[in-house]
Amino acid sequence: MKKLILIEEEVLVRLMEGKHVEGSLFRDKWTGIITFNAYKRLLKKRAKDVLIKKTPWGWLKGSATRHKRYTSMPNELTLEEQLEIMDQENEMAKRALIESYIIECV
Repeated sequence: MKKLILIEEEVLVRLMEGKHVEGSLFRDKWTGIITFNAYKRLLKKRAKDVLIKKTPWGWLKGSATRHKRYTSMPNELTLEEQLEIMDQENEMAKRALIESYIIECV
């Protein structure tokens, strides 16, 4: 059995290029013609985070809305060593934020 399906020219061009097109098939309520409706998928365009400072155990990055700090330590360190490292990393991150703020203002 052969059926005619109404497909937009943009969708046909994408198919001819060998790309996949996601969408839905439906029968038009008024004309009764089977129609393909392609989904309009948009790529998310997000600015990458900017590395402000690389620390010995992690990093400090800034995005358009937030500052992010990451620290990762091995489990073999004692609790006291881990707490000391966290304090050092926090101080380094605070100094880096102050420096980046001063540079931006100048």
